[in-house]
Amino acid sequence: MTQSASACLFCRIVAGEIPATVVTETDTTLAFRDIDPKAPTHVLVIPKEHHRAIGDVDPVLAGQILATAHQVAKSEGVDESGYRLVFNTGEHGGQTVFHVHCHVLGGRGLTWPPG
Repeated sequence: MTQSASACLFCRIVAGEIPATVVTETDTTLAFRDIDPKAPTHVLVIPKEHHRAIGDVDPVLAGQILATAHQVAKSEGVDESGYRLVFNTGEHGGQTVFHVHCHVLGGRGLTWPPG
């Protein structure tokens, strides 16, 4: 499935066209609450630039996404008890919005395998 940045849900959130509950923001990333949370803490961290999948992101930006995700875990108070970072990539990986995003999940025991 090909999706242009102008039609991308997350690009529209970055542009302020669609509201979101922002948790934190950096020059390159945006973190906001998932509208259908799967855990008490469920925050999405995205790059502000449109990238379809995590494999399309350069290592510097990938590190910035991970640093923001850890910052979210700390600010949400789940860094000590534990949390999970999830990148769903591609249709078979469960990706439904084709803009890189990292799920920060925590606030309860998380089972394995995840799905």
